[in-house]
Amino acid sequence: MALKLSNKSLSQISTAGESKVKVPTYHRGADVKEGIVHVGVGGFHRAHLAVYVDKLKQKKAESGESFNEWAICGVGLQPFDASMRDALGSQDHLYTVIERSAEGSFAHVVGSINSYLFAPDDREAVIAKMAHPDTHIVSLTITESGYYYNENSHELQSEHPDIQFDLAPANHNAPRTTFGFLYAALARRHQAGLKPFTVMSCDNMQKNGSITRNMLQSFARLRDPVVAKWITEEGAFPNAMVDRITPQTSPADKTALAEKFGIEDSWPVVTEPFMQWVIEKQFSDGYPPFEEVGVQVVKNVHEVEQFEKHKLRLLNGSHSAIGYPGQLAGFEYVHEVMQNPLFSKFVWQMMQEEVKPLLPEIEGVSIDEYCKTLVVRFENPTIMDQLPRICLNASGKIPQFIMPSIAEAIWVKGPFRRLCFVAAAWFRYVNGVDDSGKTFVVDDPMREELQTKARAGGTNPREMLSIKSLFGDDLRSDDRFLETLTTAMEEIARDGILKTMPKYVD
Repeated sequence: MALKLSNKSLSQISTAGESKVKVPTYHRGADVKEGIVHVGVGGFHRAHLAVYVDKLKQKKAESGESFNEWAICGVGLQPFDASMRDALGSQDHLYTVIERSAEGSFAHVVGSINSYLFAPDDREAVIAKMAHPDTHIVSLTITESGYYYNENSHELQSEHPDIQFDLAPANHNAPRTTFGFLYAALARRHQAGLKPFTVMSCDNMQKNGSITRNMLQSFARLRDPVVAKWITEEGAFPNAMVDRITPQTSPADKTALAEKFGIEDSWPVVTEPFMQWVIEKQFSDGYPPFEEVGVQVVKNVHEVEQFEKHKLRLLNGSHSAIGYPGQLAGFEYVHEVMQNPLFSKFVWQMMQEEVKPLLPEIEGVSIDEYCKTLVVRFENPTIMDQLPRICLNASGKIPQFIMPSIAEAIWVKGPFRRLCFVAAAWFRYVNGVDDSGKTFVVDDPMREELQTKARAGGTNPREMLSIKSLFGDDLRSDDRFLETLTTAMEEIARDGILKTMPKYVD
C-alpha cells in the first residue's frame, strides 16, 4: 500500500517501495521564516528553484548549521491555481520530484515550500506576506504573458484591461496582476522604512530581470512617482538563465510513483536529471548561498546574457523546431520526433549551421558539447514530454527563440532556411489543423488574432508579420527573408511537413 505524503509519513516513506526515497530531514516547523515568496507554483518552479532551496536546506541540516530564514511561501493568482493549493495543502506542502533518464528513475521528496496563499481567497493576505519584513525575495514563474510586455515597443501594455483594473483606485488593495501585488507590497515597505525585496524572475525569457524591472517601474510611475523612484534606486531585479525540462504530470506518473516508490502524491513533478541556473548577483535584501548547491551566481548581466543566448537559441529554438512541425506531422512526444532520422538531422543542422555561428563564445563552454547534450535530453524517452506543452503560448516564444536568429542572419547575410521553415510551420500551426486534417487546440493568449491573420494570409506571411507586437520592421522589409519564408509556407501547405523537410536537410 502506498503511503499518503505528509510530515508524519516521511520516516516511513524513506524506506517504502522498491527503491529508497530521499526525504527532507531539515526543520519545517511554524517558526521557520519564509524568506522567499514565489508567484506561480507550477511544475517548473517545483523542479527548479524549490529544488535548489531544498538541496541547500538539506545540506545545512546535515552540516549542523542553523538555516531557518529561507523557506518558500507559494502564491497562486489565477483561479486555476486552486488545484495546486488543494494538492499541496492536503500533504503538508510536500511533493515528490521524479527524475527519469535511461539510467532509471529516482525520487525525492521536497520540503522547501512551507505554505501556500491563493489570492482569489484573500488578496490582502498576499500583499501583507510580500510586505512582511521576513520576505527578502519575491520570485516569479508567471509565463511570458504575465509580464504584459510589448515585444516590439519594449513597453508595458498599460492599456491592457488587467493593468487598467489594477490602476483604478478602487482596486489598489485587491489587484489582479503580479505587478499590482508587487507594487502594493513595495509601497507598504517604502512607507514602513524597509528595504525593497528583490524581484527575481525565473521565467524563460531573455533579459527577464530587466524586463521585470522596466515593467514594474512603468506600472509604479502610473501609481506614485515617489515610490517608483525608490524602486528604481533601491530595488534589485537580477537577470537569470533557467533550464530544466519539466513535462506535465500525468495520471500514469502518479500510479508509477505509488507502485515503485510507495508514495501517494496528489501532484508529483516529473523531470530530467539535468538542471542549470545562472543568475546575476544583484539582490537588495540578501539571498541564500545558492552557490553551495551548484547555482552559477555571476558578476553582471553580460555574463548571464551569454548563457541565456546559448540556451534560448539552441534549446528553446530547437524545441520550436521539434514542436510546431512535429505536431503538424502528427507526432505526440518530443522523443518520438527525435527518433525520426529526418527530424533529428534537421534539428542538428539548424543548431550547427544556422544558430551556432551567431552565438558568443563563453570561456570553458563548448557549444558542440552543449548541442550534443541537448540531443541526449531531447531523445530521453522516459520523460514523455508532450508536444502541446512546448508549443504552449508560442506568441511569447517564437519572437524570442527563432526570430532573433533570423534577424541576426539577415544582418550578417548568413543562412536561415531551416529557421524560416520553423517560422513557416508555426504560421501554419496556429490554424489548429495538422497535415492529416486532424484539429488540435492552439493554447495561446493571442490565438484569435493569430488565427485571423493566418487565415487571411494563407501562404503569404505578410499578414502574420504585420502583428507589430511580435515582429519588427527588420523582418517585414527584408526581401530574402520574405521570399524564403513564403516558399516554405507554400511547400508545407502543398506537401505537408514530412514531404517538405527533406528539402531542408543536407
